[in-house]
Amino acid sequence: MRQRRDTLKNSEQELRIFRVRALLAVLVVITLACLLVGRLGYLQIVKHDIYTTRSEKNRVRVEPLPPNRGLIYDRNGVLLAENRPTYNLTLVRERVDNLDDTLALLVELLELPEEDIEAFNVRSRQRQRPFQPALLMSDLSEDQIARLAVNRHRLPGVEVEAQLLRYYPDAEVMAHTLGYVGRINAEELQNLDAGRYAGTHFIGKTGVERFYEEELHGEAGLRKVETNARGRVLRELGRTDPVPGQNLVLTIDKSLQTLAYELMDGRRGSIVAIAPATGEILAMVSTPGFDSNQFVTGIDVASYRGLQEDLDLPLFNRSIRGHYPPGSTIKPFLALAGLAEGVITPDSTINDPGYYQLPNDSRRYRNWLRWGHGRVDLERSLAVSNNTYYYTLAHDLGIDKLDERMSGFGFGQRVAHDVQGESSGLMPSREWKRERFNQPWYPGETLSVGIGQGYWQVTPLQLASATATLANRGHWVKPRLALEIGDEPVAHDLPGTLDDIHLENDAWWDRVFSGMEKVVSGSEGTARRTGVGLEYRMGGKSGTAQVFSLGQDQRYNADELAERLRDHALFMAFAPIEDPQIAVSVIVENAGGGSTHAAHLARAMTDAWLLKDDAPEADEIREVLEEDSANVEGN
Repeated sequence: MRQRRDTLKNSEQELRIFRVRALLAVLVVITLACLLVGRLGYLQIVKHDIYTTRSEKNRVRVEPLPPNRGLIYDRNGVLLAENRPTYNLTLVRERVDNLDDTLALLVELLELPEEDIEAFNVRSRQRQRPFQPALLMSDLSEDQIARLAVNRHRLPGVEVEAQLLRYYPDAEVMAHTLGYVGRINAEELQNLDAGRYAGTHFIGKTGVERFYEEELHGEAGLRKVETNARGRVLRELGRTDPVPGQNLVLTIDKSLQTLAYELMDGRRGSIVAIAPATGEILAMVSTPGFDSNQFVTGIDVASYRGLQEDLDLPLFNRSIRGHYPPGSTIKPFLALAGLAEGVITPDSTINDPGYYQLPNDSRRYRNWLRWGHGRVDLERSLAVSNNTYYYTLAHDLGIDKLDERMSGFGFGQRVAHDVQGESSGLMPSREWKRERFNQPWYPGETLSVGIGQGYWQVTPLQLASATATLANRGHWVKPRLALEIGDEPVAHDLPGTLDDIHLENDAWWDRVFSGMEKVVSGSEGTARRTGVGLEYRMGGKSGTAQVFSLGQDQRYNADELAERLRDHALFMAFAPIEDPQIAVSVIVENAGGGSTHAAHLARAMTDAWLLKDDAPEADEIREVLEEDSANVEGN
């Protein structure tokens, strides 16, 4: 009986088993506790910085603060480019769950037209720096803002930002001079300072806006904000204010610029006016113009195509990129070259039978007056714009001296300090022709250069700059558009200014000026109708640039030609002669003789600058032009 009881229950064995199991349980608990403590230590100590940063990113967000772009004023303090408050739509791709679905919803909410959807989608995928917002749409309407606000919970990563947007009050008048800002594209993004342009969506594209981008833009700031799980800002934790861009005061006179635009009356061409003593560009108009405000927010496809396909080329800046034969406007410069080289004297004369012939050449290079002007000296050659005198002078000088002397006035090179996109024009030479055509220079080509035709091409800005240097008696002052940057005035003595032109006899300037004065005030002057009632002494020179070449015995008849095949009208002038305050160049495409149309516009510009309120209005000038249009004389 006792033996059976021992078999059924062994207390010592049970106690031993219990102790083993308890020990194992304790070991398991201790091991797990050690693993837990170790993991906590690893996370809290080793990975402390990483997880702290991740936690802060979920709670704290750093937002860039774009600077306010500097304003642009004219010389009298009139605002030319301002910043207006607007609302922009931005998207941060890294915060969007499904980009395609989000874009589809935005298109639906904004009710975008079919032609704008593709561009909208392209902007959303434009390469951006991580967590930088991409600008999808500018200048949202109140209705669009309301729809986005109601659906905000469905649009993570999409924000409506209040920003200042560039606006040009006189867009068409100032379009080519000021240029415009536009959205930063992918290529520009690669070259921009990431910190300075953080949060900035616009950059200067053309004109003054592009040349002075660094000064106008400013420095970006930032703010640190606390957000909730939905990304809504709860409070601001810190802030570094942006530094606004510097304001820019231009040399442009808005009233003179507006007058120049009105005088052109929609015709193709350009007017440039410069203050000779300082190089300040008072007006620089290229017509037709365009509404530069369209490019700020992004011009629609149809409007842009319309501008591109317009035969009048409104996007083309004729003032600085238009190439035109200077015609007879360069005769005063050639006369000075002849005097400086000793080829002529102020009293040298020729007998003009109506043509010029090279030695041993039967071809006749005709004067514009086919029966000739008879006995012609320097002053009369300018007054009546005699071609034969300058054929002779050009032949005696030769192309090498012509190239050298005309380059001294800035022809064939960029002349301005801060005019973005300026062309150098073309001053032909032996070397240029050999490189361009692999051909020698022919004597007949020198004669063409002598009357401002052939290969010679100038821009309206070049012609105005050369006229200002002429008015200064050879003293060079580089043309410029900026008068003040911030609080600092722009110096007159600018780098790259050409050397002054010195003549052996200072009285030679007076003789050339006398001939130019006779152009507008003399009894034989080609632009004598322009000088009627003139209240100051003005020197000028008309020019007619051929669009196509005439044959040996052909005669020009504007009435028989298509409008775009007619001659260009040119005129250059400065006034007053004794103390020049303004130099002007005018080019009107296909308007015929420069002695009428272009001359009256130049006179209107000098009147407006010198006489101020007593100057005639643009409508009065147009009436004079209509009366004078049938009386084209000279070139």
